[in-house]
Amino acid sequence: MSCKRKETAVVVSQEQLANGIYSMWLQTEEATEIAVPGQFISIYTNDGSKLLPRPISLCEIDKEKKQLRVVYRVTGERTGTEQFSEMTAGDTIDILGPLGNGFPLEEGRGKKAFLMGGGIGVPPILELAKQLDCEQKQIVIGYRDAETFLKEEFEANGEVYISTEDGSVGTTGNVMDAILENALEADIIYACGPTPMLRAIKKYAEEKDIVCYISMEERMACGIGACLACVCQSKEKDHHSNVNNKRVCKDGPVFLSTEVEL
Repeated sequence: MSCKRKETAVVVSQEQLANGIYSMWLQTEEATEIAVPGQFISIYTNDGSKLLPRPISLCEIDKEKKQLRVVYRVTGERTGTEQFSEMTAGDTIDILGPLGNGFPLEEGRGKKAFLMGGGIGVPPILELAKQLDCEQKQIVIGYRDAETFLKEEFEANGEVYISTEDGSVGTTGNVMDAILENALEADIIYACGPTPMLRAIKKYAEEKDIVCYISMEERMACGIGACLACVCQSKEKDHHSNVNNKRVCKDGPVFLSTEVEL
């Protein structure tokens, strides 16, 4: 369920977790109440020359304090994300959300689950790890190097297996290499990350006949399904556009892996 209500949030805190990776807690009025793991918010810059908001996945949801945490990567100089990283406690910022469809928590109840994240797809897996009630929670996360941001938070919520591209921590390679090296098995998969990673996970799930949910990373514009800037190829025709496309922001970002082509 999406709120689609724009509100002004207050920055509670901001910190740098790794090179180019920042964490920001936001105080909200309504967005936190219905937010679920896997959803995102659109954040507007305070720069009038940048009209479109930046979609950022939710990392943590604190319903008691009415706070949301986003962990994001700064994508360049004079960008919206760079402006976000310069904000400090007490600053205000407009947000829209929560948006999109989250991970189906009930599907994993009582099962052995893989919770897989890669790169900036790691943060959305944290709230999922906190809320998912399953028999065995195996968190498989991939990083570029030894800057394993959020590692301690993950370790408090399940069995953690790490892969790094340079081999500095855990398994050398990617998340699939970590699964193979540790001979891990699961009944259901939840994953978020870049398309090549999701493509490999989808293939693995089909070969092993495992139910798999993937959260797709696509460039977005409106964030509410109106502009069709973030479509992905689907097996079924979309009732909105009558073609084999689905809107990542509206129909996703979480999809059953068999619904989409990667």
